[in-house]
Amino acid sequence: MASDLSSRFVEHLRQSRHLTASADDRTDAAGQDGSERRRLKLWEICDLSANEFADEAARFHGLERVSLQDMIAASPLVAAFTQRFLREMVVFPYQSSDGRATLAVADPTDIAVQRAAQIVLGQDVLTRVATSEDIALVLNQRLDLEAADPAGGIASQPREDDIESLRDLASGAPVVRAVNDLLEKAVELRASDIHIEPFSSGLVVRMRIDGLLRPVAAPAGVLPQAVISRIKIVANLNIAERRLPQDGAARLRAGRTDIDIRVAIMPMQHGESAVIRILPKDRGLLMSERLGFSARDDAALRRLLKLPHGMIVITGPTGSGKTTTLATILSMLNESSRKILTIEDPVEYEIPGVNQAQVKPAIGLTFAAALRSFVRQDPDVIMVGEVRDNETAQVAVHAALTGHLVLTTLHTETAAAAVPRMLDLGVEGYLLRSVLRAVIAQRLVRQLCERCKAPRLLAESDFSQDHRLMTFGFHAGELLQQPCGCERCGGTGYRGRLGVFEVLELTDDLRELIGEKTDGLKIDAMAIRAGMTTMLDDGIAKCRAGLTSPAEILRVTTVR
Repeated sequence: MASDLSSRFVEHLRQSRHLTASADDRTDAAGQDGSERRRLKLWEICDLSANEFADEAARFHGLERVSLQDMIAASPLVAAFTQRFLREMVVFPYQSSDGRATLAVADPTDIAVQRAAQIVLGQDVLTRVATSEDIALVLNQRLDLEAADPAGGIASQPREDDIESLRDLASGAPVVRAVNDLLEKAVELRASDIHIEPFSSGLVVRMRIDGLLRPVAAPAGVLPQAVISRIKIVANLNIAERRLPQDGAARLRAGRTDIDIRVAIMPMQHGESAVIRILPKDRGLLMSERLGFSARDDAALRRLLKLPHGMIVITGPTGSGKTTTLATILSMLNESSRKILTIEDPVEYEIPGVNQAQVKPAIGLTFAAALRSFVRQDPDVIMVGEVRDNETAQVAVHAALTGHLVLTTLHTETAAAAVPRMLDLGVEGYLLRSVLRAVIAQRLVRQLCERCKAPRLLAESDFSQDHRLMTFGFHAGELLQQPCGCERCGGTGYRGRLGVFEVLELTDDLRELIGEKTDGLKIDAMAIRAGMTTMLDDGIAKCRAGLTSPAEILRVTTVR
């Protein structure tokens, strides 16, 4: 009976021209090797997709189709079968909504499998047709749950055959399409990061747009583990390692845009979390006007860049635009008469004419090691992506002492705080007094959407709700722009970001304060008395210019 059914189905495919004539011998040979091998051979030589093949099989045999969502929602009956049987036969037993035992099959001509299910389940079993991909997906999910520790702990390291199955699943069209769609959506929304987070209810996906996280729809119809595995494959990571953090990178195309991505994987309670940082290749012209420097600070920056040697430090938290500012400064310095070397982690902006290198700690290429080699390359300007330790700080300071202009970054709250931080890293006070020329602190604020922003007079109620407005110098009746929201900005009222800055130039008086136990607050206070514009002052000026809102300034800065 089974042989007759399969022969008729093969003939049907051949007459429908879904089976090529050149495949006849392969089909006949496969038919002699048993149902499983015959079915696989038939799929290989059929020009139908997995969904089209399942639709054609269901139509020919008069059976109903079952979707992945229905199988995932149903109560599984997999405990009565061995994993090997379910995977090799590509079937999924479950209980339908009306309580009947049902068997989802990819090959309805395999009557022996259906009879085996009836014997095991001890009742009449309904047969439904699903794609092999959908069955593999739901089997991976259900069998992983069955194998999990009953106390809720993490399951043991998967066997080799499970890893290969997961690799095949992650390379399947539904999962590949889901990850590609996520990347394309992120590029379309101008997102800088994609956060994929596992919870007991499933994956939660958020994208960081203009500095704030925004929830988006998670991929539907695919297993969370398969999505994470696909991301690992793209980033050349080990999909078998689920217990330790991993970092990777890749260059790919999302829609019509070439992008670099940086991937960070972290094991969590309900699976693995992935954060994808997106670095578009076409990031626009690097000009100081685009950064948002005030006229005074821009003039100070250009004056500093004419110095032949010394150290200029950019400070701010992660994601505050330090790398963009450094890249813009390098573009301003980039002339044929200068040799510029950079060591970064990673190289986010590729600047023609600038020699850029990326750290590779695995082979010993650290910031400090690269810096030692740089001074033998006869450079004029050296850029160090970040000073993280004593060794890098010492080498960077000595490079500045020996006649190079050194640009680098630190993580500090204010510009003045960079001085005690460098001392904390082990730099001698007298050396820091000799080399440090300026510190630029910055934050990023969202820029008001030019299309929908609207003027609004500040009322007394605004000051009662937030007393800081009075401290900032605003007064009732002052006209400011407020966010409204439109289609262009996605209803947020903001589109794009700009920086708020404070430029601390080291004068002779400020250098006198640099000692072994320097107080950053004293440096800050003296610099403000000398006329330094703080980030708060710069932000207030941008509010009055209609570029951003007081709420944004309050979000990223504090009163000092």
